[in-house]
Amino acid sequence: MAYEDSRLVDLYDIDNPDGPDHDFYRSLADEIGASSIVDLGCGTGMLTVSLARAGRDVIGVDPSEAMLTFAHARPGGDRVDWIKGDSTAIPSADFDYAVMTGNVAQHLGQEEWSRALGDLRRGMRAGGTLAFESRNPLVRAWESWSSPERSTRTTPHGPLVEWMAADEIAPGTVRIQAFNLFLETGETIVEDFELEFRELDAIRADLESASFAVEAVYGDWKRTPFQDDAGMMVFVATAR
Repeated sequence: MAYEDSRLVDLYDIDNPDGPDHDFYRSLADEIGASSIVDLGCGTGMLTVSLARAGRDVIGVDPSEAMLTFAHARPGGDRVDWIKGDSTAIPSADFDYAVMTGNVAQHLGQEEWSRALGDLRRGMRAGGTLAFESRNPLVRAWESWSSPERSTRTTPHGPLVEWMAADEIAPGTVRIQAFNLFLETGETIVEDFELEFRELDAIRADLESASFAVEAVYGDWKRTPFQDDAGMMVFVATAR
């Protein structure tokens, strides 16, 4: 999924603020002493910029020109190298650390997912760390996401009316349609995409196939060991 409407990009950080998920990824970077990092699907770059510091090289990769324009302009954006593209654009730079956050892993269909893991592995040094999260399909969170009733909020682009539909179109594949009606212009922007809800064992197998060894799977950002009723699965893996 690539956000291309600049009005929705402007709202992205408001809807997805910095929080315990970013704290987790930042702490892990510090713990492993990462000196080179790639953020695949970096979006507006909020986390990416916060990972950048003296003595650490950080690259943000995203397919959305609008997202990257926003990321580059944000405070600290000049400390990051921004690359437009998908996983095939990841340079071979022996990265210490790679992250995929904000449902990036679920936005990738199986072919793209397998390719992304392979591209990440090729860009990392042996012993490097990969971390990402994916929602637990056993919880079936999407069943509560559909909201045919419309809500309205004030934005920098005028009043915005929003509603959403979420349907499982195949086992583990959920189609999301997020409707955004800008009242001042009468335009309705529809974000239409699919999320893949992969099971724990399937993700483990995919990581193994891409030459990653799973070190830990957590059920929250406090590093609680994963249980079947946890809402998410947070993976930490090592490149072999």
